[in-house]
Amino acid sequence: MATLHDFTVTTIDGQEKKLSEFAGEALLVVNVASRCGLTPQYTALEELYQKYKGKGFEVLAFPCNDFGAQEPGTPEEIKTFCSTKYDVSFPLFGKVHVVGPQQAPLYAFLTGQDAPPKGAGDVVWNFEKFLVDKKGNVTSRFAPPTAPLDPEITSAIERALG
Repeated sequence: MATLHDFTVTTIDGQEKKLSEFAGEALLVVNVASRCGLTPQYTALEELYQKYKGKGFEVLAFPCNDFGAQEPGTPEEIKTFCSTKYDVSFPLFGKVHVVGPQQAPLYAFLTGQDAPPKGAGDVVWNFEKFLVDKKGNVTSRFAPPTAPLDPEITSAIERALG
């Protein structure tokens, strides 16, 4: 069976990155957008990252323009927006499709996992969150409105960190 570690993705700077480089770390994978009502979640995602990064945790952000054309920017524009407006220091990746016929293989994998509390199925909007354990298995999935610092998410992260 595949794990998240089996995928290679493109960074915001256009470099190939094997997700196996994150083996041994718990990950929160999030599809993000700069012009969404949920965009302020960047602040909480950064706070979450700062709280747990020294314990083996990473936030992996994948810009996506699939919902309401809310991420129209170029990679450089996205990177500048995230760093200047939200002081984001967690990894940003290249823009991906998370739904539809051009869905990125990583997202086909993520959405195919029956992870509580949301279960399997299409991403419904920006800022959907997938928690991945140190072995690359999806353990939890949270709907877009669930705040990154919600106790449901932080307790799941703490469990994943062991």
